[in-house]
Amino acid sequence: MEKIRAILFDMDGVLLDTESVCEVCWKRAADEIGLSNIHEIFMQCVGRSKTDTERLLTKYLPGEDAAVKFRNRTGELFEVVEKEQGLKKMPFVLECLDSLKNAGFRLALASSTRALKVHPQLKNAGIFDYFETLTTGDMVNHSKPDPEIYQKAVASLGLRPEECVAIEDSPNGVRSATAAGIKCIMVPDLIDPDEEMNEKAWKIFNNLKETADFLISLPK
Repeated sequence: MEKIRAILFDMDGVLLDTESVCEVCWKRAADEIGLSNIHEIFMQCVGRSKTDTERLLTKYLPGEDAAVKFRNRTGELFEVVEKEQGLKKMPFVLECLDSLKNAGFRLALASSTRALKVHPQLKNAGIFDYFETLTTGDMVNHSKPDPEIYQKAVASLGLRPEECVAIEDSPNGVRSATAAGIKCIMVPDLIDPDEEMNEKAWKIFNNLKETADFLISLPK
């Protein structure tokens, strides 16, 4: 196996517990306009950029501006929660980042969220400085499950896909990383792995501690 030199992290649902907050906000916004079946719609959007999410929402919301208005409303509700309660880190985040960094791995981020959100959220969580590069949703034309964001993340490190491992929580993220030729470890958050994920993911672990322990055990 090619020597692994870098670990590429998704942010939402992997490093920060944002997706559970998002789902609550989506439910509130949907209740305000009487939109049903919101759980299934939300799950389709997990891992996608703001633009791609709005594009998908047009299938379910009538009117030219309805998708944008709905997405903006969920953002407003999210900002209230973030301001009042803050965002929690996922379990074992600091232990994982510390152990991988100390083991000599290069760390980078590949998040569909825009830099305007990513930078302060990582800084508020105290983990911004762990990452050598940040590739965000506003830097690509096509978000996950398209491979573009991972292709750019690998290029930002000057490495080849075979030298990297991605850590993702969502099916769209796993599809994106594997389509870019990167081994992907899935640490499920809101969506349990199905048969497709069992085939696509290199490994599936319950948390970041198990993930870090495995990566550190690989032949150097």
